[in-house]
Amino acid sequence: MTQLSHRNVEANGIRIYLAEQGTGPLVLLCHGFPESWYSWRHQLSALAEAGFHAVAPDMRGYGRTDCPGEIDQYTLFHLVGDMVGLIGALGAEQAVIAGHDWGAVVAWHAALLRPDLFRGVVGLSVPFRPRGPVRPTTVMPQTEDHVFYQLYLQTPDVPEAELERDIRRYIRGILYSNSGDAPPLQRSGATAGAVGMVPRQGGLAARMASHLVSPAILPPWITEAEVDFFAEEFARAGFRGGLNYYRNIDRNWELLAPFVGARVTVPAVYIAGDRDLVMTFPSMDQALLNLAQFVPQLRGKTVLPGCGHWTQQERAAEVNAAMIDFLRAPSSMR
Repeated sequence: MTQLSHRNVEANGIRIYLAEQGTGPLVLLCHGFPESWYSWRHQLSALAEAGFHAVAPDMRGYGRTDCPGEIDQYTLFHLVGDMVGLIGALGAEQAVIAGHDWGAVVAWHAALLRPDLFRGVVGLSVPFRPRGPVRPTTVMPQTEDHVFYQLYLQTPDVPEAELERDIRRYIRGILYSNSGDAPPLQRSGATAGAVGMVPRQGGLAARMASHLVSPAILPPWITEAEVDFFAEEFARAGFRGGLNYYRNIDRNWELLAPFVGARVTVPAVYIAGDRDLVMTFPSMDQALLNLAQFVPQLRGKTVLPGCGHWTQQERAAEVNAAMIDFLRAPSSMR
């Protein structure tokens, strides 16, 4: 299999749409929000040429993959279960799993929960964060006038309506505004306290009006045609599936109670941009500082200067090289 191909497979009780290329050891690529398999377009060919079977699914609720209607069908156990099911559906015994943004959360927990199946993990943007002592939403920042975006997204229907009002404008704006090419104040807001905060009056619509920039000319890593692809996928599937990941944050905390103190024991690497807004989120500095404690086989942390949130798209060559080095290193993989 030398050319990129697409198909549907049945796994974990749903139909999963995927793009794949190459033959050899399996590498699963999990995208984040608001993205699709297409986020890994640069990695699929590079990994295939390096001798791997690279597979990028539309995650549960995205694109052409099934989108269950119930909110509780989007827990980490469901999302990890999808990746476990994919291994069997693809005829493999094990895989290395890579993930970006929410996909990184899935990848880290796949390695945590099923180290027998996932022999290595690559986390992009979001580091592994062990289960905390309190329910996550109770410690998310909020003020009299603003609320942290993950809290705002908990209520069904309202965020969907706001994001779907002008899908292409939103996709184009967030890809640029959360990238390393956006001006610093645009990425972070006027003050550090504005990072990730949504006004109670006006909601996401007001946030987008004040923080999303749509430049006259896009940076070199993204084209108008690529923006069109993402926008068309969300025009078809909507945002509800992706937003349901956020609505299970507390439920995930409850389900993971038996794994308090558990560590990711397989070889791992972490890759992020130094201009990624995720780096500024609450307690993220501690998560990065303590990453090796909870991922004892961490083989390295790569911080890409000038790179924003869309790591594997903004810096495809560097990410490809780091991933292939990790996959090929005999001392890194068991």
